[in-house]
Amino acid sequence: MSDVPFLKMNGLGNQIIVADLRGSAARVSAEAAIAINARPETRFDQIMAIHDPRTPGTANYIEIINSDGTRAQACGNGMRCVVQTLSAEQGRQRFTFETIAGILFGQEAEDGLITVDMGTPKFAWYDIPLNEEFADTRAIELQIGPIDAPVLHSPSVASMGNPHATFWVKDDVWSYALDRFGPLLENHPLFPERCNISIANVIAPDRIILRTWERGAGLTQACGTAACAALVNAARTRRTGRKATITLPGGDLVVEWLDNDHVTLSGPAEFEWRGRFDPASGAWTRSEAA
Repeated sequence: MSDVPFLKMNGLGNQIIVADLRGSAARVSAEAAIAINARPETRFDQIMAIHDPRTPGTANYIEIINSDGTRAQACGNGMRCVVQTLSAEQGRQRFTFETIAGILFGQEAEDGLITVDMGTPKFAWYDIPLNEEFADTRAIELQIGPIDAPVLHSPSVASMGNPHATFWVKDDVWSYALDRFGPLLENHPLFPERCNISIANVIAPDRIILRTWERGAGLTQACGTAACAALVNAARTRRTGRKATITLPGGDLVVEWLDNDHVTLSGPAEFEWRGRFDPASGAWTRSEAA
Protein backbone atom coordinates (compact mmCIF):
# COMPACT_ATOMS: atom_id res chain seq x y z
CA MET A 1 0.00 0.00 0.00
CA SER A 2 1.30 3.45 -0.89
CA ASP A 3 -1.77 5.46 0.12
CA VAL A 4 -2.50 4.88 3.81
CA PRO A 5 -4.92 7.26 5.57
CA PHE A 6 -3.73 8.91 8.76
CA LEU A 7 -4.91 11.42 11.34
CA LYS A 8 -2.66 14.05 12.89
CA MET A 9 -3.72 14.26 16.55
CA ASN A 10 -2.37 15.17 19.95
CA GLY A 11 -2.84 14.05 23.53
CA LEU A 12 -2.08 17.06 25.73
CA GLY A 13 0.36 18.28 23.10
CA ASN A 14 2.01 14.86 22.74
CA GLN A 15 2.11 14.77 18.92
CA ILE A 16 0.50 11.61 17.56
CA ILE A 17 -0.10 10.19 14.08
CA VAL A 18 -2.82 7.53 13.92
CA ALA A 19 -2.25 5.43 10.78
CA ASP A 20 -4.90 3.04 9.43
CA LEU A 21 -3.18 -0.12 8.19
CA ARG A 22 -6.20 -2.37 8.53
CA GLY A 23 -6.56 -4.77 5.62
CA SER A 24 -2.87 -4.50 4.75
CA ALA A 25 0.26 -6.45 5.56
CA ALA A 26 2.32 -3.25 5.28
CA ARG A 27 4.20 -1.79 8.24
CA VAL A 28 5.56 1.68 8.81
CA SER A 29 9.28 1.49 8.08
CA ALA A 30 11.89 3.20 10.24
CA GLU A 31 12.91 5.23 7.19
CA ALA A 32 9.33 6.43 6.68
CA ALA A 33 9.00 7.44 10.34
CA ILE A 34 12.23 9.44 10.23
CA ALA A 35 11.21 11.12 6.95
CA ILE A 36 7.78 12.05 8.29
CA ASN A 37 9.24 13.46 11.50
CA ALA A 38 11.73 15.55 9.52
CA ARG A 39 8.92 17.77 8.23
CA PRO A 40 7.60 20.44 10.64
CA GLU A 41 3.99 19.80 9.59
CA THR A 42 4.14 16.12 10.51
CA ARG A 43 6.60 16.14 13.39
CA PHE A 44 5.43 13.60 15.95
CA ASP A 45 6.27 11.76 19.14
CA GLN A 46 4.64 8.45 18.18
CA ILE A 47 2.88 6.84 15.23
CA MET A 48 0.04 4.58 16.34
CA ALA A 49 -0.39 2.09 13.48
CA ILE A 50 -3.77 0.32 13.61
CA HIS A 51 -3.55 -3.24 12.24
CA ASP A 52 -6.05 -6.07 11.94
CA PRO A 53 -6.42 -8.06 15.19
CA ARG A 54 -3.99 -10.89 15.85
CA THR A 55 -5.72 -12.32 18.91
CA PRO A 56 -9.41 -13.30 19.13
CA GLY A 57 -11.37 -10.94 21.35
CA THR A 58 -9.27 -7.89 20.54
CA ALA A 59 -10.38 -5.05 18.28
CA ASN A 60 -6.99 -4.33 16.74
CA TYR A 61 -3.27 -4.83 17.03
CA ILE A 62 -1.52 -1.49 17.63
CA GLU A 63 2.09 -0.99 16.62
CA ILE A 64 3.82 2.04 18.16
CA ILE A 65 6.68 3.75 16.33
CA ASN A 66 8.87 6.49 17.84
CA SER A 67 10.05 9.49 15.87
CA ASP A 68 13.52 7.96 15.53
CA GLY A 69 12.02 4.89 13.85
CA THR A 70 12.33 2.55 16.83
CA ARG A 71 9.39 0.57 18.21
CA ALA A 72 7.81 1.39 21.58
CA GLN A 73 5.93 -1.00 23.85
CA ALA A 74 3.33 1.45 25.14
CA CYS A 75 2.01 5.00 24.71
CA GLY A 76 -0.89 6.14 26.86
CA ASN A 77 -1.50 9.43 25.04
CA GLY A 78 -1.40 7.67 21.70
CA MET A 79 -3.84 5.00 22.87
CA ARG A 80 -6.33 7.72 23.81
CA CYS A 81 -6.06 9.09 20.27
CA VAL A 82 -6.72 5.60 18.89
CA VAL A 83 -9.78 5.18 21.12
CA GLN A 84 -11.18 8.55 20.03
CA THR A 85 -10.57 7.73 16.36
CA LEU A 86 -12.28 4.35 16.46
CA SER A 87 -15.09 5.55 18.70
CA ALA A 88 -15.96 8.29 16.19
CA GLU A 89 -15.76 5.78 13.35
CA GLN A 90 -17.70 2.91 14.91
CA GLY A 91 -20.01 4.61 17.39
CA ARG A 92 -18.94 2.51 20.37
CA GLN A 93 -17.04 3.49 23.48
CA ARG A 94 -15.14 0.41 24.73
CA PHE A 95 -12.19 -1.28 23.02
CA THR A 96 -9.67 -4.04 23.68
CA PHE A 97 -6.31 -3.73 21.95
CA GLU A 98 -3.16 -5.79 21.68
CA THR A 99 0.35 -4.30 21.70
CA ILE A 100 3.77 -5.88 22.14
CA ALA A 101 3.38 -4.99 25.83
CA GLY A 102 0.16 -7.03 26.12
CA ILE A 103 -3.59 -6.42 26.16
CA LEU A 104 -4.84 -2.88 26.83
CA PHE A 105 -8.39 -1.58 27.34
CA GLY A 106 -9.77 1.84 26.50
CA GLN A 107 -13.06 3.68 26.64
CA GLU A 108 -14.47 7.11 25.84
CA ALA A 109 -16.92 8.71 28.26
CA GLU A 110 -19.91 10.79 27.20
CA ASP A 111 -18.00 13.98 28.01
CA GLY A 112 -15.17 12.98 25.69
CA LEU A 113 -12.71 12.06 28.45
CA ILE A 114 -10.81 8.93 27.47
CA THR A 115 -9.55 6.34 29.94
CA VAL A 116 -7.01 3.66 29.07
CA ASP A 117 -6.20 0.69 31.29
CA MET A 118 -2.42 0.55 30.99
CA GLY A 119 -2.05 -2.83 32.70
CA THR A 120 0.09 -3.65 35.71
CA PRO A 121 3.41 -2.03 36.63
CA LYS A 122 6.53 -4.11 37.10
CA PHE A 123 9.25 -3.30 39.60
CA ALA A 124 11.75 -6.19 39.52
CA TRP A 125 15.10 -5.10 38.09
CA TYR A 126 14.98 -7.79 35.39
CA ASP A 127 11.45 -6.80 34.29
CA ILE A 128 12.21 -3.11 33.79
CA PRO A 129 14.90 -4.16 32.62
CA LEU A 130 18.17 -3.09 34.22
CA ASN A 131 21.65 -4.41 33.49
CA GLU A 132 22.45 -4.58 37.19
CA GLU A 133 20.61 -6.30 40.02
CA PHE A 134 18.84 -4.06 42.53
CA ALA A 135 16.91 -5.60 45.40
CA ASP A 136 14.84 -2.42 45.80
CA THR A 137 13.97 -0.35 42.73
CA ARG A 138 12.24 2.39 44.73
CA ALA A 139 15.63 4.15 44.75
CA ILE A 140 18.55 2.92 42.67
CA GLU A 141 22.15 4.12 42.51
CA LEU A 142 22.21 6.53 39.58
CA GLN A 143 23.10 10.20 39.57
CA ILE A 144 23.95 13.22 37.44
CA GLY A 145 26.63 15.65 38.60
CA PRO A 146 29.50 15.49 41.09
CA ILE A 147 29.59 12.51 43.43
CA ASP A 148 29.52 14.73 46.53
CA ALA A 149 26.85 17.11 45.17
CA PRO A 150 24.73 15.40 42.51
CA VAL A 151 22.17 17.43 40.58
CA LEU A 152 19.83 14.43 40.44
CA HIS A 153 20.14 11.08 42.14
CA SER A 154 18.41 7.91 43.37
CA PRO A 155 15.52 7.59 40.88
CA SER A 156 12.65 5.20 41.32
CA VAL A 157 12.40 2.85 38.35
CA ALA A 158 9.51 0.83 36.98
CA SER A 159 8.10 -0.63 33.79
CA MET A 160 4.73 0.42 32.40
CA GLY A 161 5.30 -1.79 29.38
CA ASN A 162 8.38 0.38 28.77
CA PRO A 163 11.18 1.38 31.17
CA HIS A 164 10.92 4.55 33.27
CA ALA A 165 13.20 6.32 35.74
CA THR A 166 11.60 8.99 37.96
CA PHE A 167 13.93 11.48 39.65
CA TRP A 168 12.38 13.28 42.64
CA VAL A 169 13.00 16.97 43.22
CA LYS A 170 11.58 19.53 45.67
CA ASP A 171 11.95 22.59 43.46
CA ASP A 172 10.91 23.70 39.98
CA VAL A 173 11.14 20.85 37.44
CA TRP A 174 11.92 23.48 34.79
CA SER A 175 15.16 24.45 36.54
CA TYR A 176 16.84 21.25 35.34
CA ALA A 177 18.52 20.89 31.93
CA LEU A 178 16.54 17.82 30.90
CA ASP A 179 17.38 18.47 27.25
CA ARG A 180 21.08 18.08 28.12
CA PHE A 181 21.16 15.08 30.44
CA GLY A 182 18.02 13.33 29.14
CA PRO A 183 19.88 11.75 26.19
CA LEU A 184 22.74 10.65 28.45
CA LEU A 185 20.42 8.94 30.92
CA GLU A 186 18.22 7.44 28.20
CA ASN A 187 21.27 5.66 26.81
CA HIS A 188 22.98 4.90 30.13
CA PRO A 189 24.56 1.39 30.22
CA LEU A 190 22.26 0.53 33.12
CA PHE A 191 19.32 0.42 30.69
CA PRO A 192 19.69 -2.30 28.02
CA GLU A 193 16.50 -1.14 26.26
CA ARG A 194 17.17 2.56 26.93
CA CYS A 195 14.84 4.41 29.30
CA ASN A 196 12.29 7.21 29.64
CA ILE A 197 13.65 9.85 32.03
CA SER A 198 11.36 12.02 34.18
CA ILE A 199 11.77 14.76 36.78
CA ALA A 200 8.93 14.84 39.31
CA ASN A 201 7.93 17.26 42.06
CA VAL A 202 5.21 16.07 44.43
CA ILE A 203 3.39 19.23 45.50
CA ALA A 204 0.47 17.51 47.27
CA PRO A 205 -0.60 13.95 48.18
CA ASP A 206 -2.70 13.94 45.01
CA ARG A 207 -0.67 16.14 42.63
CA ILE A 208 2.64 15.72 40.80
CA ILE A 209 4.42 18.12 38.43
CA LEU A 210 6.28 16.14 35.74
CA ARG A 211 8.66 16.66 32.83
CA THR A 212 9.83 13.80 30.64
CA TRP A 213 12.57 13.01 28.18
CA GLU A 214 10.89 10.28 26.14
CA ARG A 215 12.92 7.35 24.85
CA GLY A 216 13.17 7.62 21.07
CA ALA A 217 11.33 10.96 20.94
CA GLY A 218 13.09 13.45 23.22
CA LEU A 219 11.47 16.26 25.21
CA THR A 220 7.72 15.89 25.09
CA GLN A 221 4.68 17.91 26.10
CA ALA A 222 3.15 14.82 27.68
CA CYS A 223 4.01 11.15 28.17
CA GLY A 224 1.20 8.93 29.43
CA THR A 225 3.32 5.99 30.55
CA ALA A 226 5.69 8.39 32.35
CA ALA A 227 2.69 9.82 34.21
CA CYS A 228 1.66 6.28 35.18
CA ALA A 229 5.18 5.41 36.29
CA ALA A 230 5.43 8.61 38.33
CA LEU A 231 2.19 7.82 40.18
CA VAL A 232 3.06 4.22 41.02
CA ASN A 233 6.60 5.20 42.02
CA ALA A 234 5.23 8.02 44.19
CA ALA A 235 2.70 5.72 45.83
CA ARG A 236 5.17 2.96 46.61
CA THR A 237 7.60 5.47 48.12
CA ARG A 238 4.71 6.96 50.14
CA ARG A 239 4.94 10.34 48.50
CA THR A 240 1.29 10.18 47.33
CA GLY A 241 -1.77 8.01 47.50
CA ARG A 242 -2.82 5.72 44.66
CA LYS A 243 -4.60 8.40 42.63
CA ALA A 244 -3.24 11.76 41.54
CA THR A 245 -3.42 14.48 38.93
CA ILE A 246 -0.18 14.59 36.96
CA THR A 247 0.56 18.04 35.54
CA LEU A 248 2.74 17.89 32.42
CA PRO A 249 3.82 20.74 30.13
CA GLY A 250 0.80 20.01 27.91
CA GLY A 251 -1.78 19.79 30.70
CA ASP A 252 -3.25 17.41 33.27
CA LEU A 253 -3.72 13.65 33.30
CA VAL A 254 -5.43 11.66 36.05
CA VAL A 255 -3.71 8.40 36.99
CA GLU A 256 -5.07 5.78 39.39
CA TRP A 257 -3.41 2.60 40.64
CA LEU A 258 -6.37 0.33 41.23
CA ASP A 259 -6.71 -2.37 43.87
CA ASN A 260 -6.43 -5.03 41.14
CA ASP A 261 -2.92 -3.64 40.43
CA HIS A 262 -3.93 -2.15 37.06
CA VAL A 263 -3.12 1.48 36.30
CA THR A 264 -5.65 3.69 34.50
CA LEU A 265 -4.82 6.88 32.63
CA SER A 266 -7.51 9.47 31.88
CA GLY A 267 -7.30 12.58 29.72
CA PRO A 268 -8.30 14.20 26.43
CA ALA A 269 -7.34 13.63 22.79
CA GLU A 270 -7.57 16.17 19.99
CA PHE A 271 -7.93 15.79 16.21
CA GLU A 272 -5.90 18.25 14.11
CA TRP A 273 -6.02 17.22 10.44
CA ARG A 274 -5.94 14.20 8.15
CA GLY A 275 -3.87 13.00 5.21
CA ARG A 276 -2.46 9.98 3.39
CA PHE A 277 1.07 8.58 3.29
CA ASP A 278 3.34 5.83 1.99
CA PRO A 279 4.40 3.62 4.94
CA ALA A 280 7.57 2.60 3.11
CA SER A 281 8.95 6.00 2.11
CA GLY A 282 7.05 8.46 4.31
CA ALA A 283 5.83 10.54 1.35
CA TRP A 284 2.52 12.16 2.34
CA THR A 285 -0.26 14.48 1.27
CA ARG A 286 -2.54 16.54 3.46
CA SER A 287 -6.30 16.98 3.32
CA GLU A 288 -7.95 19.84 5.16
CA ALA A 289 -11.28 17.98 5.38
CA ALA A 290 -12.17 16.93 8.93
